[in-house]
Amino acid sequence: MNLLEYVWLDGNKTQSPRSKIKVLEDWDGSLDNVPVWNFDGSSTNQAPGDDSERFLVPVGLYRFRNKTLVLCEVLNPDESTHDSNTRSQLRSFLASHPSQDSWWGFEQEYFIVQDGKPIGFLNDPAPQGPYYCSVGGDKAIGRALAEHHMLSCLAAGLEITGINAEVAPGQWEYQCFAKDPLRASDNLIISRYILSALAEERGLDIDFSPKPVKGDWNGSGCHTNFSTDRTREMGGKTYFERLLLTLSERHDLHIEGYGELNNERLTGLHETQDIDIFSWGVADRGASIRIPRDTAKNDWKGYLEDRRPASNCDPYAVVRLISEAVDISDENF
Repeated sequence: MNLLEYVWLDGNKTQSPRSKIKVLEDWDGSLDNVPVWNFDGSSTNQAPGDDSERFLVPVGLYRFRNKTLVLCEVLNPDESTHDSNTRSQLRSFLASHPSQDSWWGFEQEYFIVQDGKPIGFLNDPAPQGPYYCSVGGDKAIGRALAEHHMLSCLAAGLEITGINAEVAPGQWEYQCFAKDPLRASDNLIISRYILSALAEERGLDIDFSPKPVKGDWNGSGCHTNFSTDRTREMGGKTYFERLLLTLSERHDLHIEGYGELNNERLTGLHETQDIDIFSWGVADRGASIRIPRDTAKNDWKGYLEDRRPASNCDPYAVVRLISEAVDISDENF
C-alpha cells in the first residue's frame, strides 16, 4: 500500500502549502506514474464555486516517514497554468536562460508558536542578546523540534547545510541549498511543509511572518545566497559592481516580490536596511546585499547574499527576480 501526499501552494497572497493523501495499491515509485489529481480550488482561493476543480500535476517526490510527498503544480481545467503557479513562471524563465549555472542557498528563519504566541515569549524573556546560537533550556527554546526537522529533511533528500538558534527566543534558522534554481525552490517549499507538519504533531505551529514580535526584536527573513558560473569563476569587482547596480535599479520590483508585510521587518534596524533604500557592503548585515568577506578577498569570486527577502517569501519569485537581474547585468557588462 502506498500513501502519496500531494502538496501544492494555495492562491492566497502569501501562499501556504495544502495537502491531501491518495492511497495507491500499485505504484512503481516513479514520478511519471503518479497520477494527476484534482482538488476543490474554491476552498483554496484558486477557483469559483461553480467551476471549482483545479488540477495537481506532480513535479517532485520526497520521502517523509511512511508517506511519499508529491510536490505539485496547479493547472486550470484547460491545462493552462494557474495564476498562482509561480513555479511555472520560474520554469519558463530558466528554459530560455539555461546558461547561468546558478547555485542557491536559503537561510529560512521562523518562530515556533504555541496558542498563537511564540514559545519564547510565553513568559517575559530577557532582552535579545543571549539567544543567538545559544545552549540551555532557557535560551535555545525549541531545539528538539529544530533538530528533528533537520534530520527529517535530510532523510527526505533535502540538502540542509545547517541550523542555529536565532536572535529572539524561540526563533530558529535552517539553511537549505541546491545547485539548481528550481530544485532549490522546490526543496524550500517541502522543507517548510515538513517543519509545519512536525510542529503540528506537538500541538505547535510555525510562524513564517516577517515580524511576529513587535518592538526591539529581530524579525524573520529568508536571506538568499546565490552565485553563477560567472561570479564563481570570473568574478572581479567591476563585474560585481555592475550586478549590484542592476539590483539597485530593480529594487522596488524586487521588494514587491519579496514577501508580504516585509515593511515591518525592513526598518533599518535589527540587521536590516530600510525598505526604501538599497545598499551593499562587504560583511555588512545591515545592507540590502552582503558581499561575504571571503568573496571580496578571493579577487571578488564567489557568491552574494540578498538580505531583503522575508521569511514568508515565495522562493520561485525570489529566484526568478534575481535571475532576471543577473541576465540583464550580463547583457550590459
